Amino acid sequence: MTRPPVPPFSHDDAVRKVRMAEDAWNTRDPATVALAYTPDTRWRNRSEFLTGGAEVEAFLTRKWDKERNYRLIKEIWAHSADLIAVRFAYEWQSAAGDWFRSYGNENWKFDGAGYMAERHASINDLPISAAERLFHWPPGPRPADHPGLSALGL
Repeated sequence: MTRPPVPPFSHDDAVRKVRMAEDAWNTRDPATVALAYTPDTRWRNRSEFLTGGAEVEAFLTRKWDKERNYRLIKEIWAHSADLIAVRFAYEWQSAAGDWFRSYGNENWKFDGAGYMAERHASINDLPISAAERLFHWPPGPRPADHPGLSALGL
């Protein structure tokens, strides 16, 4: 079974793969998101190291329990045949009601069937006020007409 687009990626393929990942993460459904990764996927997320779909799903469950009202935008940075680099920002709210914007970069490596085999993420959190929020759409994928990172000056 494949998960198109598959390597080798054209620029348009890579852009589509980035948007597919963004849309999936904005569902905040750990089981759905975990389906995009190989069964033995390897991750580094901040200082946490994960291996395999079960660890990814458990991680995402913890993540979205903590990061409420999560909204994510990803943008392609570079790509090659089976690698994609992205930059991203997401906004979220803590249990105490405080808002944050988290910025980061990810490096992705895909297998021949189009599943992500490796994900390396570096992320920094910035406290923001509710008035500074820029990501305003209902829960779920970002609407097609909502600006991306570059258009927002991020």
